Amino acid sequence: MASFSPENTLESVASRRKRRILPVSRCGSLTHGWICGRGALVILLLLCGNSVLAQGQQPKFRVIALAEANSIHRPFVDAARAWLEKEAVAGNFSIDYVHNTQKIDDAFLSRYQLFIQLDYPPYAWTPTAASAFQKCIEEGKAGWIGFHHATLLGEFDGYPMWRWFSDFMGGIRFKNYIASFATAKVNVEDRKHPVMQRLDSSFEIEREEWYIYDKSPRPNVHVLASVDEKTYTPDSPLKMGDHPVVWSNEHVKARNVYIFMGHRAEHFQNHAFTTLFRNAIFWAANQ
Repeated sequence: MASFSPENTLESVASRRKRRILPVSRCGSLTHGWICGRGALVILLLLCGNSVLAQGQQPKFRVIALAEANSIHRPFVDAARAWLEKEAVAGNFSIDYVHNTQKIDDAFLSRYQLFIQLDYPPYAWTPTAASAFQKCIEEGKAGWIGFHHATLLGEFDGYPMWRWFSDFMGGIRFKNYIASFATAKVNVEDRKHPVMQRLDSSFEIEREEWYIYDKSPRPNVHVLASVDEKTYTPDSPLKMGDHPVVWSNEHVKARNVYIFMGHRAEHFQNHAFTTLFRNAIFWAANQ
């Protein structure tokens, strides 16, 4: 495995991050046809893009998902969008997407009941977006689900660490990661929590790059699951000891859950992962 240094990490992260500004994308219309047979009237709905609901039906809640347009995690994001579109129809919620934080302010966030940080780090946000997000979380105006990149906390791409977000994530700082990837067993620690319902006591996650932090967030968050570092395959010398990977910060009003796993599209073929994600959506949205 290649040697690690903070400089190498910064260069690696910076070199693989390119952005382009895209607007909010949303299916704004629906096409329907009418078929008559034996006196019955059937409405055929052609689903376009995301959650298109039956005529006259309102979504139970609205979701905004943030993900970079061009990222090393693009396959994960694409798979997530395809999965979320089906879940939105089945669960009767709507979902919009943004690729940067330019549009985010108090008024923008007031339209949504759930914020999914699908693939976006906690830096390079506009000051207005950062302030609006912090207010939203502290005052419980919307729930939050963050994946993977949300704990890339430190000084990256010339930006200082967002101290509030570090505290939100349990006071941690990104330190290292398993660049060569490893398969490992995740142990559920709180099986009674709604986010962990219908999950076995442990499940396997294949080929993740398990982040290493400067310390465990456990003293400051409610840990829902942790990775068993003894099960790393192949083994890695990069270990934390106590290594939470799913947790919630109960010191803010918003329902929130961080899910570390979020690098590979193949996670959406893992029943445990999709169950975890689905549970998190409805719990964080207070449904």
